[in-house]
Amino acid sequence: MHESLSADRELTLLDLLDRILDKGVIIHGDITLSVADVDLVYLGLRVLLTSVDNVERMRGELDAPPPRTV
Repeated sequence: MHESLSADRELTLLDLLDRILDKGVIIHGDITLSVADVDLVYLGLRVLLTSVDNVERMRGELDAPPPRTV
């Protein structure tokens, strides 16, 4: 019984990873380390996680000329 639960979790993780790579995820965050209200370190984080195919498709959509209207 325990083995089947483990297999289900692995499939769920693979499905999640497949969706993330198919749709893409953006992670955005800021961290500030300070002592006595004096900011010492600022760290900005911006990450795009997607597949190469999606990036190429998005780049192609951006480079394509806008549709002509009559």
